Amino acid sequence: MENPKQTFALDIGTRTIVGIIWEEGDNRAEIKHCIVKEHQERAMLDGQIHDITSVARVIREVKEELERKCGPLKRACVAAAGRTLKTEQAAAKMETGGRPIRKEDVIHLELMAVQKAEQQVAEKFKGASGKFFCVGYSVLYYYLDGEQIGNLVGQNGSEASVEIIATFLPKVVIDSLSSALNRAGLEMEAITLEPIAAIHVLIPPSMRRLNVALVDIGAGTSDIAVTDKGTIINYGMVPIAGDEITEAISDQFLIDFPVAEQVKIQLSAKDTVTVKDILGFELTLEKDEIIRAISPAIEQLADTIAREILRLNHQHSPKAVMLVGGGSLTPNLPELLAEKLQLPKNRVAIRQIDALENVIIPDERLRGPEFVTPIGIGISAKKNPLQYKTVFLNGQPVHLFEIKKLTVADALLASGLKISQLYGKPGLAKIIRFNGKAVAFPGKFGSPPKIFVNGEPASVDDEIREGAEITVEKGDDGEDAKITVEELMKEGKISLFVNDQEYSLFPSVEVNGKKTDKRRELKDRDIVQCRYAKTIGEALAAIGLKDLLKEAAEFSVTVNNERKRLPKFSGKILKNGAEATPETPIQAGDRVTVTRRKNPTVEELASEFHWVLKQDMPVTFNGKPVLLSKRVTFVRRDGKLLDDKDRVKSGDVLTVERAEDSPFIFQDVFRFVDYSTGDKRGNYKILRNGKEGTFQDRLTPGDKLEIIWPDQ
Repeated sequence: MENPKQTFALDIGTRTIVGIIWEEGDNRAEIKHCIVKEHQERAMLDGQIHDITSVARVIREVKEELERKCGPLKRACVAAAGRTLKTEQAAAKMETGGRPIRKEDVIHLELMAVQKAEQQVAEKFKGASGKFFCVGYSVLYYYLDGEQIGNLVGQNGSEASVEIIATFLPKVVIDSLSSALNRAGLEMEAITLEPIAAIHVLIPPSMRRLNVALVDIGAGTSDIAVTDKGTIINYGMVPIAGDEITEAISDQFLIDFPVAEQVKIQLSAKDTVTVKDILGFELTLEKDEIIRAISPAIEQLADTIAREILRLNHQHSPKAVMLVGGGSLTPNLPELLAEKLQLPKNRVAIRQIDALENVIIPDERLRGPEFVTPIGIGISAKKNPLQYKTVFLNGQPVHLFEIKKLTVADALLASGLKISQLYGKPGLAKIIRFNGKAVAFPGKFGSPPKIFVNGEPASVDDEIREGAEITVEKGDDGEDAKITVEELMKEGKISLFVNDQEYSLFPSVEVNGKKTDKRRELKDRDIVQCRYAKTIGEALAAIGLKDLLKEAAEFSVTVNNERKRLPKFSGKILKNGAEATPETPIQAGDRVTVTRRKNPTVEELASEFHWVLKQDMPVTFNGKPVLLSKRVTFVRRDGKLLDDKDRVKSGDVLTVERAEDSPFIFQDVFRFVDYSTGDKRGNYKILRNGKEGTFQDRLTPGDKLEIIWPDQ
């Protein structure tokens, strides 16, 4: 009777079949038995079964040997080899009609590219019967109007496009695995993908938010899986692995391939290997000698793997690389990969069995990296099996291969519906002959398809479950283009910058040779002529800044019947930094700077004409400083005397008079001080610099003036 606690896992590889029995305990798995048997003939090619009978025979041998140790085995967990995955790059594009791009548009665009990739895979592998399951895709680049862009959502443009890399699993791979198991007397208990198996035991979900690459280097191929943002984002394979290293050893030292394989295995543990070549001579080879001889092959292996990692990871190096599989023990491989990916050496590492958490492995022979994937298959296939789910799309059953969370998008891909045909057709465009050139005005873009899941509105990235009823209705067609004269004027506007502020210049419009109402709707093939302002003066008038030209005129005044120009206070017109006039031609995007004319004060005008408006003299009176001042130049406008701070306008007529020179005398001081004799009586003396004087004495700068009462 079959032991319900036991799980039987098979790793059906190109060269060997590995059978493992494990039991699940308290939050841990214990590996009980392991059998490894080689194919006696070439029954596997690139991980896919080509001779079901031969493969079934080896599976039966593994099964029977294990049954002698642990009892009857009826079911087995298996994995589809990563090298059977087909990776294809494709692109798709869609017109956006100039409206903002929505998230749903981007997802539909991506799905169109995936469908194109699926067509390319089907054409490439015409011998592979049946259909392909898309197990994942990743966006390489987005483009808007031919320019690469980081994110399309919310962008405006005429055309959006995307390049993706998608991975597909042929249905024939699953069918052949099932047939081989049945011939060996086994049922398929669960199936997974080899890259997923290794990732599930090495990279738990909590670590999958990190951008990590897992590389399983086998005999004929190297399988790659990449994690990021909590999920597995891509799979890939390169047709170069351990056999290339074995062949290099065989070629360099003339030894048979099986012997070279043993030499390669011993390199990880021995510094010296003794073998016989094909001529019967015994060779003693040093480890360093062998590595030097095969270094070109190691370099090629590292380079090929590194380039595929970059391709699968959007041309960026991941944060770390984990290596498993027998080929990971190739000398110097981790160091070379780190160098080619520009990673620190400690970010590329070989992961042994001891890296598996909660797994007990009593047999020391099973602790190498070549056993990570077989053990992973046993654990992952049971805990995270790939399953078929059936949903209904527009009433028709659709069978899905559940590798990850299933969405409406997966159902659309599996159904074969053409995503591009689900969008409503865009409306008809109009072509207007605009100033001698044909301009196309597109119709409104068709709406995306309407999606319902179990009767409720849904989007393409909504999750679906077994038995979900999905209804997809074609989107509404877009309206034909509509354009009025007023809208055309907006389309035909040009920008002009005046004093660093942007203004829109709209043209005057004629339709088919006649002036027209701006609300008129244009017809297809209408001929429209627009006239734009040609000069700075016309442009400023058109945008309502005509008065600015007055401020840009020169500044001049008439002084005593003589006209005087003052450039310092005049306005200026600059176009793109160069002096200009109102008649200077103007073009779209020009920058016009208008410096306004300044109205100077009388004081500023006097400075320009070197007028001395007043005369000052410092003295002291009774010990206190006093500044004597009198106006010597009088500026009048229309007969009115102007103060120093009064402003003068361009065109003003001024009269300027100069007073006769007259000295300051003692009595002038009383205009600038508040002096009172108080209760003083009797005779007083007038002193200038300590000497008696009179109120009529002429003063000089710095004089000390006093009035004293000697008797008091």
